Amino acid sequence: MSTPPIPLRLTAPAPGWEVEADVVVVGSGVAGLTVALRHAELDPAAKVLVVTKDVLSSGSTRWAQGGIAAVLDPADTPEEHLSDTLVAGVGLCDVKAVRTLVTEGPGALRRLMARGARFDRTPDGDLQLGREGGHRRDRIVHAGGDATGAEVQRALAEAVRASSSIEVIEHALVLDLLKDARGRAAGVTLHVMGEGARDGVGAVRAGAVVLATGGMGQVYAATTNPAVSTGDGVALALRAGAVVRDLEFVQFHPTVLWLGADSTGQQPLISEAVRGEGAFLIDHEGNAFMRGVHELADLAPRDVVAKAITRTMRRTGRDHVHLDGRHFGADLWATRFPTILAACREHGIDPVTEPIPVAPAAHYASGGVRTDLSGRTSIDGLYACGEVACTGIHGANRLASNSLLEGLVFAERIAADVHATAATRRIHAASPSASDPEVAAPAGDAVPSGLVDPRVRARVQAHMSRGSGVLRERESVAATARALRDARWTPVEVAPCTESWEATNLLTVATVLTAAAAARLETRGSHWREDFPDRDDDEWLGHLDVTLTEEGLSMIYTPHADRLPPRLAQELAAAGLDPDEIDALVDRALAEDLQEAGDVTSLATIPADARAVADVVARADGVVAGLAAAEAVFARLGATRTERRAKDGERVRRGDVLMSVEGPTRGLLTAERTALNLLTHLSGIATLTARWVEAVSGTRARVRDSRKTLPGLRALEKYAVRCGGGVNHRMSLSDAALIKDNHVVAAGGVAEAFRAVRERYPDLVIEVEVDRLDQIEPVLREGAQEILLDNFSVEEIAKAVQIVQNQTSNTSEASNQTSTDRTMERGQVKLEASGGLTLESARHVAETGVDYLAVGALTHSAPALDIALDLRG
Repeated sequence: MSTPPIPLRLTAPAPGWEVEADVVVVGSGVAGLTVALRHAELDPAAKVLVVTKDVLSSGSTRWAQGGIAAVLDPADTPEEHLSDTLVAGVGLCDVKAVRTLVTEGPGALRRLMARGARFDRTPDGDLQLGREGGHRRDRIVHAGGDATGAEVQRALAEAVRASSSIEVIEHALVLDLLKDARGRAAGVTLHVMGEGARDGVGAVRAGAVVLATGGMGQVYAATTNPAVSTGDGVALALRAGAVVRDLEFVQFHPTVLWLGADSTGQQPLISEAVRGEGAFLIDHEGNAFMRGVHELADLAPRDVVAKAITRTMRRTGRDHVHLDGRHFGADLWATRFPTILAACREHGIDPVTEPIPVAPAAHYASGGVRTDLSGRTSIDGLYACGEVACTGIHGANRLASNSLLEGLVFAERIAADVHATAATRRIHAASPSASDPEVAAPAGDAVPSGLVDPRVRARVQAHMSRGSGVLRERESVAATARALRDARWTPVEVAPCTESWEATNLLTVATVLTAAAAARLETRGSHWREDFPDRDDDEWLGHLDVTLTEEGLSMIYTPHADRLPPRLAQELAAAGLDPDEIDALVDRALAEDLQEAGDVTSLATIPADARAVADVVARADGVVAGLAAAEAVFARLGATRTERRAKDGERVRRGDVLMSVEGPTRGLLTAERTALNLLTHLSGIATLTARWVEAVSGTRARVRDSRKTLPGLRALEKYAVRCGGGVNHRMSLSDAALIKDNHVVAAGGVAEAFRAVRERYPDLVIEVEVDRLDQIEPVLREGAQEILLDNFSVEEIAKAVQIVQNQTSNTSEASNQTSTDRTMERGQVKLEASGGLTLESARHVAETGVDYLAVGALTHSAPALDIALDLRG
């Protein structure tokens, strides 16, 4: 018998009741409740419905111990918080998302406090700030010592109960997404476990759906997650056709209370804050094994610590290690970590007098439903927030205490977006009825449906822990995948019920996770492949995006959008360009080009899965420059292969193919304008420079640029000048001193200006601009190293060259030269001609003997070289 497909909808009775809302929020943790509260503030007349699987105060948020990371200390900065997050994320964080988090986080935290959350404070009334793994500053606020999540949940739940525009449905398991005839989210079906008017399966019809369902830790045998964390939101999104990203990056918390080899389910967490206060890990012999593993030792990022613990367990043949906090004393344990102290003592362990047995356990999903900075998923009207979402904040490994902050910040962004787009949504009469098949089912009777026998749940969890857990390798994930396929088959009909729905969700999520773990052939962050032990940026600096179709799972590798491929970064650096600056330039250019809506024409005319090959073609003769920058744009928008046919600095002819690119058709055409803007502009500069260089060939003169560049493009434009055979003048006002006429006026004379610069910057090259011949000798006596002849005629330039030659010759022959005479030898004094130069006069100027022709037009008015993108076929 063939294996049943992964269902695209859950078998369930038809909805027996129906309600309407402006927005339905699924989940009642920090993310869900913040969305509800903020939307109610923005639109008090709107109806917000919160659906929660347990009671309002349940969920993962209340179990959070460590705290919330935010920049509140004046000595701390958002850039430092960003840097720590990026390090923990091992190359896969979305820099824009992280910058949003660290800059908007402090304000979001203050608004949480305004809603009633009370955090621990010093005797002076200031917030107490702690430190956790991966943080280089004290920036973690906490409540009740180690009960931060409980306090956050209390404050938000009380605020929700006090709101007249927020309704809560408890004990409700969400089933599937409702869509309208256009494929837009139109609500959800759910099952309410209770009695009354709303029990059994019902439908909520809403203009916007927000998934805030938390994590999926229950997919493993041992986890810190509560029993409700069965991956319901991710499974629903997959069945609805949404993109799920990077599900292989499951963070295993390194220090979970070890309760014995046979213990399963939710395990007590020993917060990272315990190590932040100075506790350290030891093996059974008492050796502190984290020292030397990482510069932060026991406060290294979680993946580093979890791997070190696992290696130690394997080396010693043990199934746990110990966390030693005996030196804290009873008072610190009781005041700072009362929850952990009580949990340990409940299990017969006293941290005051003995080390705590700990081992890694599944803790947090860094991947999830892919969203943008407004929480939008790939399905119009469907949002995701919190652990269920993949916002790009966490990359391959979440930084400690960023999760609650992410929930706060992005929940507010979702509420703002839902509110801003409310006028364009048809919520009530204009929407199809929820009983309409086009709404209630994704695609009619042909859509695979079904349920998993709930008795396989424990078997699935055991296989996931054994083969797709902390340690993974080819055979282990292959064996897990086979076991998961077998688990989908059942010899009996499975009745729809909470247990079978949850088991189906767990198996769906486990299948995708294992497929991604098998596909990623490297070790990165919380994904550890023993058979591929190294991080591989050349092949795997990117994301695995999964969608579920009637044919099964579809997986696409998407290059990481925030980092240049290493090969490109190395090429740019070798050319004297800063890869990070080019990356930021591409980011700004695309943001300016795309705005919020994106490339609407490509979105409307090109299927999402269409792929193509395109050629970058010269439409005119010239010199090419900027191919790497253009390639960076294509790579940012998903190009999977590029092939250069030319090199920067080469002469090309009309019709020459400069580069071929392959990737998603939408991405190539969206990248086209931005890539060509850079390439045509830089190639135009290189082409014009080459004409000037050719005009002065055979003379001693060289063609150089000026600072007349476009904002943000100076480095690239000066690079293009070099591609054309020219040389660069000053990059900025700090490279060298240039005394101009206004400086002379301000200082009271050229000699006075020169001496003032020399006194303040004794080692700096000093250039002086003159506009008359009689100014040259005084400038030479002061010791100018470069003299700029501004708007001199060819005859005057020749006289200036002669004056310099005569002056230096006379000075070198004088036998009584004193130490105060700073005249330079002719070989050290450079002359530059600038102003009024043309290609026709260039050679005449060069033949006077000047060293440079400065041509500002190279960068500020070079005509673009005509280059186009041709889509093959």
